[in-house]
Amino acid sequence: MSVAGIIFSNIHDSNLPELTRKRTIASVPFACRYRLVDFALSNMVNSNIDNVNIVTSHNYHSLMDHLGSGKDWDLARRSGGLKILTPYISSDTAYDGRYTRLGALKNIVSVIQQSTDDYFVLSDCDVICNIDLTKMVDAHIKNRADITIAVKRVSNAPELDETDILLRSDENGRVTEVLSGPMAVGAEDADMNLNILVFSRQYLLDVISEAIFHDYKSLNRDIITRNAKRHNYYAYRYDGYFSCISNFADYFACNMDLIRNKESRDSLFNVKNRPILTKIRNSSPTYYAKESRVKNSLIADGCEIHGTVENSVIFRGVKIGKNTVVRNSILFQDAFTGENVILDNVIADKNVVIRDNRVLSGAEDLPYYIPKGKMI
Repeated sequence: MSVAGIIFSNIHDSNLPELTRKRTIASVPFACRYRLVDFALSNMVNSNIDNVNIVTSHNYHSLMDHLGSGKDWDLARRSGGLKILTPYISSDTAYDGRYTRLGALKNIVSVIQQSTDDYFVLSDCDVICNIDLTKMVDAHIKNRADITIAVKRVSNAPELDETDILLRSDENGRVTEVLSGPMAVGAEDADMNLNILVFSRQYLLDVISEAIFHDYKSLNRDIITRNAKRHNYYAYRYDGYFSCISNFADYFACNMDLIRNKESRDSLFNVKNRPILTKIRNSSPTYYAKESRVKNSLIADGCEIHGTVENSVIFRGVKIGKNTVVRNSILFQDAFTGENVILDNVIADKNVVIRDNRVLSGAEDLPYYIPKGKMI
C-alpha cells in the first residue's frame, strides 16, 4: 500500500485578502517562524507520505522560495518527493470566480492517472492541526470507504462561517447528512469538516471524470453533499488542537491563542515524533538590549529588541527601537520600528518600516494592518 498527498495552496486565498495579495494562503507566515503550508506538509511527512504534490494557481513565487527542493522536509528525492504543479486556469476550473479543489483536480488528472500510489490524501492549508494521517488511512481501508473525511466534533456551532461544512454520521462513522451554508450555523452535535480527505486512486479518478462530464465545480457541494447517502463516506474524528483560518480576525486570534494558551502550543508543536517542520535559516540569535522588556511572546531568531514586547508574535529579522512598546501585535519578517513607537493590535507585513514617534492601534477583532513594504 502506498499513499500520495495533494495540497491545495490557493483554495482559500479570498479568506485573507490582506495577506494574499502577493502570496498564496499556503505561504502566509504564522507563529513567528512557520508558513501555513508547513502544517499540511508536516502532517504528511510525519505519516510517511513522501510523494507530495502541491497544486498552485497564482502568486506562488513566495511559496516556491519557502519550499525550495523540499530538503527541509526530507522530500528532496529522485523518486517521489515534493512536486509543485504549475497552474492552468480556465473557466472550467472556477466556481463563482474562485479556484476550487475540483477545478484543481481536473487540471492535474494526468498526474493522478500516471501515479502508482493506491491512495491519495487531499488537504487544504487553512486548517492548523497536527494529525496522524496513518491512522486515518488505516480507518479508510478498514471501512472500505469511498471517501474518509477528517472532522472535529463541535457541540454547538453558533459562530461558524456560512462557508463551513458540517457532517453528521451514524454510530459506525458513516456520513448520513451534510450541512452547509445557513443550515450549518447553529447546528448541534455535528462534526466540522477539516477539509482533509482520503480517496482511493480509482475513486478519485471516478470523481474527476464525473465532474468533467457534468461540469461540476465544487467538491463539497457537487460530490460529497450530492452522494453522501448513496456512497460510503466516513468521518474520521480528530481530537487534537485545530484552528480554521476563515478570515483576518481568525488569523489574528489563532496567533494570539498560541501565545496565551500553553495547552494549545503543546498539542500543536510538542507532539511526540510529530514535529512541525519548516524552512531552516541559519540566523544569529536574537539580541536583547539591557533596556528591553519581553513578556509572554513568541520571538524568532535574528531579531534586535531594544524596547518592550508583550503578548506578541515577532518573526525573523525584526528590529524594535528604544522606548518602543509592541503589545498584542504580529510583526512579519524584517519589519523595523523606530524609537518611541507604540503598537497595539497591529499586524505589520514583511519589510514594513514604522518611523519614530508613531502610535498605531487596532482592535482585537479588527487589527490594524500595514501592507508589505509600507513605510509609515
